[in-house]
Amino acid sequence: MTEASKASVPPLLPGATAVLTSWNRREIVRANLLSLRAQTVKFHKIVVVDNHSTDGTAEMLARDFPDVTSIIMPHAEYGACETFNIGFASVPTEFTAILDDDIELPPDWLEKLLAKFAAEPPTTAMLSTKVVEPGMPDWLVNSSEVNRERFMATFRGCGTLARTEVLARAGYYDERLFIYGNERDLASRILALGFRVKQYPEVVTFHKTPWGQRKGKRSLYFHTRNFWMYALKYLPWSVIFGFPFRFLAKQKHQKKTGEFSADATGTIGALDNIRATPGGWWIIAKATLAAWTVHFPHCMRNRQKVNSPDFELPLK
Repeated sequence: MTEASKASVPPLLPGATAVLTSWNRREIVRANLLSLRAQTVKFHKIVVVDNHSTDGTAEMLARDFPDVTSIIMPHAEYGACETFNIGFASVPTEFTAILDDDIELPPDWLEKLLAKFAAEPPTTAMLSTKVVEPGMPDWLVNSSEVNRERFMATFRGCGTLARTEVLARAGYYDERLFIYGNERDLASRILALGFRVKQYPEVVTFHKTPWGQRKGKRSLYFHTRNFWMYALKYLPWSVIFGFPFRFLAKQKHQKKTGEFSADATGTIGALDNIRATPGGWWIIAKATLAAWTVHFPHCMRNRQKVNSPDFELPLK
């Protein structure tokens, strides 16, 4: 956990703060902020953590959005987890909207989510919206699992409203993850505290990133390494050692039947991605070794059992 989790949470103001991080996406961020401004219930505060963009993002924010709190990082080597945590730590309100920089929200996004939270018990820590992305297959868009309210083991980091105090108690994102897999990791700690994450598909977030796991060596490395770090922190040892066999069996089953889990879309076509990436299996080996050596002590220090009935593998 981060130092933020050890600090006491000051009294929080009513309402919500939007937090997003960005790097070199000036016009995409502009469209995002215009949709935040257009909310029927206004955000108390909007925070943009800019990872030292060189495309004029900082200048655009200062000129066109003086009402937005801009945190400009001194260099571009920070990970997404760290920049989000900096944004989270600046939130003064009861609720935090966790958003990607390349999303646009319908005008009633915040109004509906705040109304839903008012009807939820205090144990509901997060409301994760339905996310629509370019190239998303019809089977997923129309899936009964995606289109009903239910409790989950993770959340969509591009469009979720969360209780600020719970985020702080859980310790925010694990900054060692750098990028990818941080949502399921944080959700595990939230579940361990006795809170729950609810999917609320009545509210939609429009995400401009194409659907599916991002291709390439960097993505493959961090997805793999961070899965093992998550596993080492939260899963029983019997499940950890048996996971590779279950994963391969599931991949073969998916390829043969076309049956996929709506909650584990990050694993869809994973074998094809490995094969299509130059040196894919070597990247898998390096990422696995890093998790089990360099990061093993960190994982053991933070290892805990999650007894929540909502907790499950990112694989069904």
